[in-house]
Amino acid sequence: MLLSGVLQRSFRLSPSSSLSARASFRFHSTMASVIDGKQVAQNVRTRVKENIAATKQKFPHFNPHLAIVQVGNRDDSSVYIRMKQRAANEAGIQFTLEKLPETISQAELLHKVKQLNDDYRIHGILVQMPLPNHIDETLVVEAIDYQKDVDGFHAVNIGNMAKRSGEPLFLPCTPKGILELLKSTNIEISGKKAVVLGRSDIVGSPVATLLTSANATVTLCHSKTQNIESIVKEADILVAAIGNAEYVKGSWIKPGAVVIDVGTNGVPDATKKTGMRWVGDVEYSEAAKVASAITPVPGGVGPMTVAMLMENTWTSAKRWFDLSRKRKITPLPLELKTPVPKDIEIAMQQTPKHMEVLLRELGLTAAECELYGASKAKISLDVLKRLEHRKDGRYIVVTGITPTPLGEGKSTTTIGLVQALGAHLDKVAFACVRQPSQGPTFGIKGGAAGGGYSQVIPMDEFNLHMTGDIHAVTAANNLLAAAIDARMFHENTQTDKALFNRLCPAQKGQRKFAPVMFKRLEKLGINKTDPSELTEEEIHKFARLDIDPATITWQRVMDINDRFLRKITVGQNPTEKGQERTTGFDISVASEVMAVLALATDLKDLRQRLGAMVVASSKSGEPVTADDIGIGGALTVLMKDAIKPTVMQTLEGTPVLVHAGPFANIAHGNSSVLADKIALKLAGSETDMEPGYVVTEAGFGADMGMEKFFDIKCRVSGLVPDAVVIVATVRALKMHGGAPDVVAGKPLPDAYTEENLEFLEKGCANLVKHIENAKKFGVSVLVAINRFTSDTDAEMELIRKLALQAGADDAVACDHWARGGLGAVDLGKAVIDACEKEKNFKFLYDLDQPIEAKIEKICKDIYGADGIELSDQAKKEIELYTKQGFSSLPICMAKTQYSFSHDAALKGVPTGFTVPIRQVRISVGAGFIYPLVGSMQTMPGLPTRPCFFDVDLDDEGNVVGLF
Repeated sequence: MLLSGVLQRSFRLSPSSSLSARASFRFHSTMASVIDGKQVAQNVRTRVKENIAATKQKFPHFNPHLAIVQVGNRDDSSVYIRMKQRAANEAGIQFTLEKLPETISQAELLHKVKQLNDDYRIHGILVQMPLPNHIDETLVVEAIDYQKDVDGFHAVNIGNMAKRSGEPLFLPCTPKGILELLKSTNIEISGKKAVVLGRSDIVGSPVATLLTSANATVTLCHSKTQNIESIVKEADILVAAIGNAEYVKGSWIKPGAVVIDVGTNGVPDATKKTGMRWVGDVEYSEAAKVASAITPVPGGVGPMTVAMLMENTWTSAKRWFDLSRKRKITPLPLELKTPVPKDIEIAMQQTPKHMEVLLRELGLTAAECELYGASKAKISLDVLKRLEHRKDGRYIVVTGITPTPLGEGKSTTTIGLVQALGAHLDKVAFACVRQPSQGPTFGIKGGAAGGGYSQVIPMDEFNLHMTGDIHAVTAANNLLAAAIDARMFHENTQTDKALFNRLCPAQKGQRKFAPVMFKRLEKLGINKTDPSELTEEEIHKFARLDIDPATITWQRVMDINDRFLRKITVGQNPTEKGQERTTGFDISVASEVMAVLALATDLKDLRQRLGAMVVASSKSGEPVTADDIGIGGALTVLMKDAIKPTVMQTLEGTPVLVHAGPFANIAHGNSSVLADKIALKLAGSETDMEPGYVVTEAGFGADMGMEKFFDIKCRVSGLVPDAVVIVATVRALKMHGGAPDVVAGKPLPDAYTEENLEFLEKGCANLVKHIENAKKFGVSVLVAINRFTSDTDAEMELIRKLALQAGADDAVACDHWARGGLGAVDLGKAVIDACEKEKNFKFLYDLDQPIEAKIEKICKDIYGADGIELSDQAKKEIELYTKQGFSSLPICMAKTQYSFSHDAALKGVPTGFTVPIRQVRISVGAGFIYPLVGSMQTMPGLPTRPCFFDVDLDDEGNVVGLF
């Protein structure tokens, strides 16, 4: 679009505006029409006020905001700022004044400008000139985000204004106001001869550019110009901006010319109280006899500057507002091949969008994101505040039937579904998935990026270190483990006084409590803030945690499979003075720190949860927390970046939020609450916006991950899901129906590769049970059947028939593994329909029920057990937790994922069994109680042939062998 087009839009007057413009003249029989700048400016300000009010009426959260930075305290600057503030208040524009001392350094001023640039609430930024001599004004102006440069002087805006094909976001206020004044005279600028006196960057040069763009023939005169008088006499339009009192004589003015006098010059006048009067650059009294229209001084150009500033601020606010609502994700094309190549080959052949492109498509600002290279970024939690007015998007959880060695493809279905919704059905769609652990990646299972043509990319970065969140979990967990052993060591080797003096060291003769210590003081009922006031008994209680080593539940972790670390002895070195104890390692994703990360709702909540983690009991039976040890704050510092979800993308360029990775058999097995909340707001809706879709995955079968998603995650988050997708395959259902065992390294038995409706119908009982369980929570239920080439139409139809009979809203065959999102379009349509249905979401149990009753409810209603059997140890633990006040926490069952029962060998839908509860443990920080069913390994081991045999780099440095 040509700049002239921009000007025509900028200065086009509505019918009402034209009337008010004509009303701004005062006609005299022998004098020029006086261009009443005050009236024209008021018309502009009224228009801005009305536009803002109309927009706010439709969108109450719309709030234009102008920030002005004032350095020093110059009286003239303060006067100008007060004028702008009054105008902003009148227009309905929020106004912020940042007053900074005259001594501020340039670096500090630039930092303040950056803060305003990054603040999504600010739409216009202006640094009041002049600045002190030690500050480079040009550098400061260029530091302002050109998208918030409402003064219009950033090089990007000036440059685009000067380009014939340019499209500046803002025009400088005074030049823009001059053009508005000219428009008010109804003069046809196109084809006229215009003369501009003065070439300043503030007025002269930009006015000449704007007049040229409006198709006037422009002459720009300056101090070196010869024969100015003769040039002026040719002007149909004269703009004088030289700061020289009455320099232009009336005799110079061409009869009928329009004169815009920008100058404001003080001249002595004894008749005035101040002894001075203000005149322009033009000899007004004489020029007015010749010109057709002329601006007075004062009351001409001056009021327009502030009015145009208000209009620029309104324009900026509306543009930022529109951008925040714009969500257009451009899909990446897929080149489908047959046969389907290996996962890593497909991933390497696709070129991801640069992350900056995807973030812009999602309506995220630069300040809300931290790039980790070209393909990953962290999202700031601040986006939740910016979008808090939006209704959440549609919320879908993907789960599966009871897992088998043949795999069901939940991750692949999650990714394929969002590719279908986003790339083929033109919906805003997010996948929310867990970060994979390097244990499975290098062990048996492999990665978790999906598969075939439904993957998260770059697949190698996703499956390996990503943005380091699991490493942060590992560091935090192990710091706490080290602190536990160190605290016991020091308590066992020091007197009360020595221990207390070291915990509260004297500084300049005074002892102080660290802030975290007040939590322990409050817990002990000690209401004192001065360490010197504690009695000997209080010192003993405060300084000694008196941890019972036999009760320590906190273990060290690492993010690889290592069976030889399951049980170890620590403290064997002589320096530990014989304080040996037996402990062990868990895999990092089994750490309570990981569960806390997944369930935290903000940074403050993360801090509270980390500090509340119970690591042991004292010898008197009191719980010992991370804050008792004094480490809660330090753990939060280690986790402050990990709390931000990571943005990646699918093979088809749709967004994926990756965050947290708790296992579903020993923890709650879902991606983070924060990732889901952010995605639901980014996919959310407001007036005139269609809601998007957020697809999150729950680990293992629906009896594990889905039940915990509803009863734990949804309780914490307050989020209400719209639909459940249960993933199944013909082969897995046949295994549940009694088909022959699958032996690694041998071909699949014929029952799996040929039509066998008998095994399939028996195995569908497992699917039916999961459907019935899902329906208990009051949401729509869909079945996604991952179809293999060997599956027959009759097998598809049988699954669909039985699923619908069980209460599923639909059952859809998919081949997204082979065709990407295109293969899940029918599933996407079914999800859209299901989300429109009424729901009556409810939890399985009430939190105020006794611990034992809640465990029994899950085992009977979800697993189909006859009841539970508590060991003596489990009974004691339930009694202890109830006494300690933790009985109202939800339940997170830790059992095998391979069966509804406690016995992994029992496929299908077992009946007539009782669930043995061996132990009952508690994760106070995460906020759940986890009963242990049978023997659960929290540190996996490596198989005979781990996946790492195939992983390497090729000659170009690309990763090969991951899957």
